[in-house]
Amino acid sequence: MDFKGKTALVTGSSRGIGESIALRLSHLGINVVITGRDTKKLEVLKQKMQVIGTAPHMVVADISDPATPKKLLEETIQVFGRLDILINNAGYAVSKSLSETSSNEWDRMIAINARGPFLLCQESIPHLQKSECATIINISSVVGRLGYENQAAYAASKHALMGFSKVLAKEVQPLGIRVHTIAPGGVATDMVKIMRTDLDISNLISPEEITDIVAFLLKYRGNAMIDNIDVRRSNSTPFA
Repeated sequence: MDFKGKTALVTGSSRGIGESIALRLSHLGINVVITGRDTKKLEVLKQKMQVIGTAPHMVVADISDPATPKKLLEETIQVFGRLDILINNAGYAVSKSLSETSSNEWDRMIAINARGPFLLCQESIPHLQKSECATIINISSVVGRLGYENQAAYAASKHALMGFSKVLAKEVQPLGIRVHTIAPGGVATDMVKIMRTDLDISNLISPEEITDIVAFLLKYRGNAMIDNIDVRRSNSTPFA
């Protein structure tokens, strides 16, 4: 697959997994729309991508705003004229017991981790179906299939993401759009430092390892379809 001239939208791209993915897509010659809430970090990422030789488009936006998905798709089409790849990576989490979690925290996690990707997928379908490499990759989490203490709202939002992704994959298959989910365990990001203070960062999955999987899913477009990839730390026990 020749990716030159193709366009990708990557949410939550100011740091961590999103930043790593955006950089790799640039190396593949893909036009990338980077977005997040941190203007300074996005500016730094934009400069890194320009050094690679691409000209990313930066949009400072909050995916929890219901108007943001439409805005992102409109700007993507206005600037690059097409959309081939959608990476829903933006995430938000709070480490609290169910009884301590406020309704506002619950709503924000659902808005960022589930509703935002849902709306972006909706908005992207008319554009993706015109592409010969149409791909949606939703970055979920191990808690999208398991339940951890003090992560009830986060788990609910990631279960929702996994659920609608399974249905979406079936609905858009006739349109030539592939939908993948990646569900990693502990990744060395700012979020995991807050959520899992008990973990040794040096033993965690690197963002680049998740990016390698994203690159494989994009490059490999054979007859075998990969729906979901569960990724665990090498020092953790299987299925936990």
